[in-house]
Amino acid sequence: MTTAATPARYRPLAQWGATRPEGAVPLAGGALWFTHAERLQRGVAPVMQDVTQIPDAALSALSAPRAELCGLDLSQPRLMGILNVTPDSFSDGGQHDAPERALGHARTMQDQGATLIDIGGESTRPGATFIEEQDEIVRTRPVIAALSATAGAAPISIDTRKAPVARAALEAGAAMVNDISGLQFDRDMAKLVASSGAPVCVMHSKGTPQTMQRNPRYDDVLLDVYDFLEEQVTTLTALGVPRDRIVVDPGIGFGKTQIHNVALLKGLSLFHGLGCAVLLGVSRKRFIGEIGLAPDAADRVPGSIALGLAGVAQGVQILRVHDVGETAQALRLWQAVHG
Repeated sequence: MTTAATPARYRPLAQWGATRPEGAVPLAGGALWFTHAERLQRGVAPVMQDVTQIPDAALSALSAPRAELCGLDLSQPRLMGILNVTPDSFSDGGQHDAPERALGHARTMQDQGATLIDIGGESTRPGATFIEEQDEIVRTRPVIAALSATAGAAPISIDTRKAPVARAALEAGAAMVNDISGLQFDRDMAKLVASSGAPVCVMHSKGTPQTMQRNPRYDDVLLDVYDFLEEQVTTLTALGVPRDRIVVDPGIGFGKTQIHNVALLKGLSLFHGLGCAVLLGVSRKRFIGEIGLAPDAADRVPGSIALGLAGVAQGVQILRVHDVGETAQALRLWQAVHG
């Protein structure tokens, strides 16, 4: 009995520069381009192919410009500033859980270059304690309402895995939902997103914050994460959510070992094949401390920036960061050098 072949995936080898060879294809409609891609398929050795060998549908998904998101042009990288209104987040817990401090920090991040503000009321660090929906709403809704009422405020994303929290946030003025469970925790989330018309970021995670780092395993982490995200995108599009309202996030650090995280970072450009904008969240994560010898989260800014720029070099459209000013400066220099 033969087993049906698994579909081939294509990881474009992103390049930059004003002088492009004949036949070069833009990567997701941005400033980067590619002439070759790595063909990945389960049970088959990777093969390098030029763009003429990539099927039309796959090539179109990789190359088509991404639509505006929350009014933002995604032909250039965008910074999403992290605002945790929690007492126990791994890096900044308790620093912004009072409304006035939260609003002040949001405005500072926007002044520094954040064009999206991601507000979360539940810590999802490994081992974090579950909190009830109403407590999460009480933490997030007043900040969202106050910030969204401010003239010129950046669009707000609500970082939650619970549909009632997302609904309350959207009613208070949030423009986008960021679900770290990838629609797995609350089965009503997909329906809510579809009915609301709001964009959604779907992230891959394995298990819950209480269990996700207990010996996570994959057959092939790059393809396993891709397949999961493809399935969730298909679920949303079947409910009528346009692909240009969906953002995908490979979920660095969520149910992954250091080896898994590095493999995903090396292969990030693969996720453009989903035809969606790609978000990368690596800011201050534990594996940066392990590799970079920085046990304290606050000391991981250089490593966070290095990985963020590595993501930009693979065409990532959104970087989710704690340290907006430092990342914005590094990004401006990277763009100046790379044109």
